[in-house]
Amino acid sequence: MEIKNTVALVTGANRGIGAALVHALLEQGASKVYAAARQEADLATLRAKTDRRIVPVHLDVTDAAEVARVAGQAGDLRILFNNAGVLNFGSVLEAPSSAFSQNFDVNFFGLLHMTRAFAPTLTNRQGAVVNILTLVALASMPSLGVYNASKAAAWSLTQSLRADFAKRQVKVFGVFPGAVDTDMLKGVEMPKAAPADVASAVLRGVEADEEDIFPDPMSQHLYAHWTSDHKAVERQFAAM
Repeated sequence: MEIKNTVALVTGANRGIGAALVHALLEQGASKVYAAARQEADLATLRAKTDRRIVPVHLDVTDAAEVARVAGQAGDLRILFNNAGVLNFGSVLEAPSSAFSQNFDVNFFGLLHMTRAFAPTLTNRQGAVVNILTLVALASMPSLGVYNASKAAAWSLTQSLRADFAKRQVKVFGVFPGAVDTDMLKGVEMPKAAPADVASAVLRGVEADEEDIFPDPMSQHLYAHWTSDHKAVERQFAAM
């Protein structure tokens, strides 16, 4: 799917991978990018950008009314980037129920509600859905148990969406980044990919019609091991 002259929407567009996706889309010639953010301060930052192709939109992906409003506003959309996400640290045996609710509300149900709302538009335009997942959807780290579970559910949902959308000629991509240098992992000491590099790799994968995209060296390395011996990777991650 060609990026040039397309219309895209990026959730969580105010920072990290989302902001990098907006920039990469414009660099590759997108004609319009709806840049969605939840906080008014972040929207003000997006409005201050000089590129007229950026259309800032207020959006909380957990709010059904806001999702419906944005779906009505962006009737020209061709590529939906479900990027908005939250991360809570903690094991599944110790994390509070509120952490599960927050992570699933955003990482799973937010993705589901956005995709359902835009399904008619994407079908009419033979568009695409790009779900930003995570490498730990494949193998769980105990300290990220809540986040892992929500993203693993989102990965399963991505596969179901792929099957449902196939007859509508809408492509569905799953993106599995490793550690990325964003606010989400601020203070965690480990090698991290630059958001700009990840965003560029995501768009290359979309243009190459790669259904599953591993956009950084860590994710590519671990995926290669996972495909050859996923139980070994499971044990490795469980020991982290």
